[in-house]
Amino acid sequence: MLHSLYQQWFPIASSTDLVPRHVYQAQLLGREFAVWRADDGYVNVWENRCLHRGVRLSIGINDGRELKCQYHGWRYTNRTAGCTYIPAHPADAPARTICNNTYPAQEAHGLIWAGEEANGPLPDLGAHANGIVLRPIPVHAPAEMVETTLQSYDQDILFFVQPCDSDHCIIRGIAKPNDDRTVLLRQHSFALGELRDQVEAHAALVEAPARYKPVIARVAEDFIDIPTLTKEGRTADLPVTITAKDIIAKGIARLRLEPLKCALPTFQPGAHVDVHLQNGLVRQYSLTNGPGETDHYTIGVKLEPDSRGGSSTIHALNLGDNLAISVPRNNFPLRRDAVETILIAGGIGMTPLLSMARALNVQGLPFAFHYFVQSDAHIAFRQEIGTFADAATIHKGLSPEDTSTKLSEILAEPGPARHVYICGPGPMLDTAREIAGRTGWSDTQIHFEYFKNNTQRNTSGSFKIELARSAMTLTVPEGTSILNVLHENGINMSSSCELGACGTCRCTVIAGEIDHQDVYLTDSEKAAGNAMMTCVSRARSDRLILDI
Repeated sequence: MLHSLYQQWFPIASSTDLVPRHVYQAQLLGREFAVWRADDGYVNVWENRCLHRGVRLSIGINDGRELKCQYHGWRYTNRTAGCTYIPAHPADAPARTICNNTYPAQEAHGLIWAGEEANGPLPDLGAHANGIVLRPIPVHAPAEMVETTLQSYDQDILFFVQPCDSDHCIIRGIAKPNDDRTVLLRQHSFALGELRDQVEAHAALVEAPARYKPVIARVAEDFIDIPTLTKEGRTADLPVTITAKDIIAKGIARLRLEPLKCALPTFQPGAHVDVHLQNGLVRQYSLTNGPGETDHYTIGVKLEPDSRGGSSTIHALNLGDNLAISVPRNNFPLRRDAVETILIAGGIGMTPLLSMARALNVQGLPFAFHYFVQSDAHIAFRQEIGTFADAATIHKGLSPEDTSTKLSEILAEPGPARHVYICGPGPMLDTAREIAGRTGWSDTQIHFEYFKNNTQRNTSGSFKIELARSAMTLTVPEGTSILNVLHENGINMSSSCELGACGTCRCTVIAGEIDHQDVYLTDSEKAAGNAMMTCVSRARSDRLILDI
């Protein structure tokens, strides 16, 4: 009996209960729901608990895009309920497995409908469709008892009983459209109040049924993706279609990607996806979305004059073309515990920083956005920048010397609670990092992302790698990367750019001397000698022991 109830649609709220920036608490079959409407109109029905300490999300903060727990500030995004930020781990992007439980929901006829496993069409309301929604009447009695009593009530009203638990429920009704709305509402409110008193008096004379015990699904809270013994390489699990494409600046195309099948996974500011193109190439592009924009991904792609087939293929795509992309990865996460955040973007390097700026702006956190471009014609995403115009400064047409001078001004005052994020051309990043180091910024305060690795790489020499957790010893021959050897032997080491720029294939090194050939690790991280990029870096010693 209970299983069949799980598959039904029940009204759990009135549309008017979901006021802007509010969270409504509902209950169905013993389970509590946090119900809220995002600014884009989407109705979310979630398990009413934060994954951290179980605090009710119905007392959380709805900012129109995300829901924030009042206790320790965990944030969950619209639609997917994926966790986007954990204040206790400000330097880390939460794992995709940290995602609250969501439930089917529909809005129709002035009511919010939901169910544990509800599917199929909503009940046919006939002449009552789009009628007048009556005031809900809570009743401390079993739903079956209430339904029996309602059979003798006015047939002009279509009733639904919401079984909150085995011993209490809510009567919800829809009346046919009526010109005298006020009289109708008053009349039925009084009559249903009397009916409630009768049913509760009868229910008090019988033994209360056992309470429902909803199953709370366990949610994983893994922060580390431990490689497993599989033969998977770079995967593209998400089929998407191009629903919008426009040229937003000189040589820069903006693409809106919407899912063809399941919903898109949660992302955080700074994340990127691998785009698998029809010509077999794989390219990485940052997501420019603001918080809560989970029904689509937006990317910006610059047409490179010396394109190796990636950007030129993207620019040749048309509306309706389908692509395969990876789930979002984030090796450039945004901290939100800084007194001030400084974002420094060069050219198309503004894409990950745009997402960061939009998130900081929505949360009302202090930041400055510095955007270096060649000319006015090269300014991309003007509309998005306009939403935080007071924090944005656009530097146009500066020479390398003038750029260096301006960067020195921007980075002139390091502070213990200030953080800097830089993305752009390699020479600009190198200059900014050098200035920051000379000025007194620590490595932990400077965050950067390269699009390319221009380091001259040396792939000569053979060496051994010992995999401490897999009890394997492998040979890395000349001309082959550690990453390729791992994949060839069934070790699923995650990877993305495979150029030593993104940090996806980072690995902990237990012993051995590393020949660093990446641009991802800081100088201090390289000097520590306990981490490496398996896609490009190699061994200076005869053997490396890896924590794999």
